[in-house]
Parts: sequence; C-alpha cells; structure tokens
Amino acid sequence: MSTTYPIAVLIGSLRRDSLSRKMAHAVSALAPASLDLEIVEIGAMPHYNADLDEGTPPWEWLAFRQQIQTKQGVLFITPEFNRSIPGALKNAIDVGSRPYGQGALIGKPCAVISQSPGALGGFGANHHLRQPLVSLNMPAMQQPEAYIGNAAALFDEQGALSNEATREFLTKFMQSFAQWVERHV
Repeated sequence: MSTTYPIAVLIGSLRRDSLSRKMAHAVSALAPASLDLEIVEIGAMPHYNADLDEGTPPWEWLAFRQQIQTKQGVLFITPEFNRSIPGALKNAIDVGSRPYGQGALIGKPCAVISQSPGALGGFGANHHLRQPLVSLNMPAMQQPEAYIGNAAALFDEQGALSNEATREFLTKFMQSFAQWVERHV
C-alpha cells in the first residue's frame, strides 16, 4: 500500500494569471501520485504583528495555520521581487512560524521553485527564501535546484506548460521532491 503525502503549495505572486500560479498548476499535474498538492492561498492575511497573536489572532491566520498543520510538506513557488521574495510570501512564513516554537511550518520538508521572465530564473528569491526556512528547521531540498528562466515563453495561450525540456526537468524535480518528503516525514 503506497502512502500519499499532503503538500501545501505556497505561491509567492498574488496575481491571478501569474507565472508562479501557472507553474503551480503545471507541477501539480506532473507530480507523482505519492504527492497530493493543494494551493494554500496567502493573499488575504493581514501583516504579521505579534500583538495580534495575543488573545484571538485574525481568522485568516488561524485558517492558514490550520491548513498548513494538515500538510506533511511545503512546495514554495515564487517570482523574484527586487532580488528577493515577495512580501506576501514572507508574511505567510511569519504567520506560519508563530506562535513561537509551535508554528505550523516548523520542521516540514520543503522545496523551492523560482521563475522569472528573465534569464536568471529568480535566483535571488530562491536563495533568500531558504534563509527563513533554516530558522524554522524546514529541511529544504538541495538538488535538483529549480530556477526557471524565460518562464513567460514556457506556457501556451491556455496557461499550460508547452516546453518539453522544462516538462521533463520539472517531472524529475517533483520525483526528487517526493523522495525528499518521504525521507523527512
């Protein structure tokens, strides 16, 4: 009997038709059956403020934390904003890391896919994202690394992945992530 691992997919871009969202749908279709990927939306959460965590935190935080708590791993898919990660994604990490020592993200195996319309594929965002993951003791998959450059040219008019070489790479990436999750849960 095979095990299925529920995985949260956190998308760094809030745009409805973003390259990150298209990438999330593409890798969900390419993922092995052992991974059950679910996009967890991050755009509606108020900015993290420790004062709000005293008493009754905002319901958006509670809902997000509950969704993450039910997952066994996290896949981050992000663009690069100003050589770093988008503010909404950092906010989600901050919300998911609290209350201190009990955060829903703590210890969950994860992987990072960054992409951009430029040639560097979100390299800066990919590496900046890994910094807070260390403080949360989230084992981040090291290889293969996923910096997807020229991403705007990889999708067809309907938003489906149309580049065969990228499809092959992402299929291998997702197979590696499945093994990573299995090793760390």
